[in-house]
Amino acid sequence: MKNNVSIGLNVVLLIAVVVLYVLHFSGRADTDEPVEGKNTEPIDLSIAYVNSDSLLKNYDFFKDLEKKLIEKRDKLNAEYQNRAEGLQKEFQNFQTTAGNMTISQARAVEEDLRKKQQNLLMYQDQLGQQLMQEEAKMNSELYDKVSAYLRDYGLNKDLQIVLTYTKGSGVLYANEGLDITDQVIVGLNETYKTEQNGDASTAQSDSTEVK
Repeated sequence: MKNNVSIGLNVVLLIAVVVLYVLHFSGRADTDEPVEGKNTEPIDLSIAYVNSDSLLKNYDFFKDLEKKLIEKRDKLNAEYQNRAEGLQKEFQNFQTTAGNMTISQARAVEEDLRKKQQNLLMYQDQLGQQLMQEEAKMNSELYDKVSAYLRDYGLNKDLQIVLTYTKGSGVLYANEGLDITDQVIVGLNETYKTEQNGDASTAQSDSTEVK
């Protein structure tokens, strides 16, 4: 089981949301050879970027996802440890009592312990897969929320491209004037807070109806 949580670190790097990607030329369709009279100048692009490291650090939804994943990981790890410790005790007990067993009895116990050890390894793999699936699900939720918000934000601000800018993202330089990270974080958190309040109100209303 991993001791750290990688949720979001990969998925947010993938967010290069093309809000209204407009890069066209007036006149006839493009050809390999320049055409006389053709306008080869692209229109100006309105571009902005988000620092994904800062976004993850300050986005409340991501913090909650990370907390849930850590709790899930710790729970699964505790379940595995309980089984592993139980099997370890059985091994120790066998070592203590093996001298009082017949050869056939000892072999039967050894075979049983071997099977339990194999089952424990399979269980460990299952827990790892379960955690990976949970992380993938949370990554998908994170991506959907951030990309949906940036799409609306870009439309409202007449942006055509919103990129991520962080180490390893492929962008070597970006003017700070294009940085919309702070505004996006505020907007994301406000949206998330509204969603949380809406869910709480719905839950309270359902509880009242049940009574």
